[in-house]
Amino acid sequence: MMEKHLKNNELAGWVGLYTKDLYRWALYKTADKMLSEDLVQDTFLVASESMDKFDRKSQPKTWLMGILKNKIANYYKNIVQKTTQNAPPIEEFSLFFDPVEHWQSVKSPQVWASDTGEHLLDNPVFNQVLSACLQNLSLQAGACLKLKFLEEKKATDICQELGISLTNYWQHIHRAKVQLRDCIEKNWFR
Repeated sequence: MMEKHLKNNELAGWVGLYTKDLYRWALYKTADKMLSEDLVQDTFLVASESMDKFDRKSQPKTWLMGILKNKIANYYKNIVQKTTQNAPPIEEFSLFFDPVEHWQSVKSPQVWASDTGEHLLDNPVFNQVLSACLQNLSLQAGACLKLKFLEEKKATDICQELGISLTNYWQHIHRAKVQLRDCIEKNWFR
């Protein structure tokens, strides 16, 4: 009984010490405040249930981050599996390509340049447009795109993490890039 009380006190101390860092990480990975709060809460719940498994070979924060990373990965994996199973065919891509799958001339990729010569990512207004366009991607396409380009993970690791095939992964990446490009062109360049 005394040992359980000591572990509860230790965990309460960890909540005070590490909640902000865990929340920042979850928010960075999900861009959703409420989801981030839930994931951090779930992390501490799992930690409280498995304090006996914490072997102290790592720092408590490292152990908690590992739990949180698994929670985030499982969240995205579940979303991708649900939406992939129920996803209708995406027909809006026919707007970009002709019947023999070549770019239509008005939709083919163009070079993007800033009028001022600055890098687009240094422009706060452009970043707002980019953020809004990223939010409009499907959950599975957005997850693949974020893991590939923001976290710089390898395709095989992403497939394993999300529980999808390599073919499905590349399809999500292609669709996300086409949708993102179209959204940016409509909302920034026109």
